[in-house]
Amino acid sequence: MLFFIIFILSLLASFVLPWWTIAIISFLMALFIAKTSRHAFWSGFVAIFIVWIVVALFKSVPNDHILAKRVAAVFHLPHWILLLLVTALIGGLVAGMSALTGFYVKKAFKK
Repeated sequence: MLFFIIFILSLLASFVLPWWTIAIISFLMALFIAKTSRHAFWSGFVAIFIVWIVVALFKSVPNDHILAKRVAAVFHLPHWILLLLVTALIGGLVAGMSALTGFYVKKAFKK
C-alpha cells in the first residue's frame, strides 16, 4: 500500500513540482502508513527508483536520448542507460532515507 501511494503521488508530482518533493512525499506517507523500518525504506526506494526511470524515459525517448547520451559522455559513462540507472539509484536513496526518517519520527513520538 505504501509503495503504491508513494509511486502515484510522486509520479503525478514529478511533472509539475521540483525533484525534491519526492522526499516530502516519502516522509509524510511513511510517517502515516509504514509498519516497519524495512517496509518504509524499501517502499520509498523502489517506488522512486521506478518513477524516475519512467519519467526519464518519458522525457528522453521523444528526442532519441540526445541529452542523456551527452550527459553520459560528460561523466565518461559508456551508455546512457547507465546514467539512467545511476540517476534512479540516487533518487531511490533520497526517497528511501526520507521514508525511513518518517518512520523513525513516528516511532519517536509514539513513546
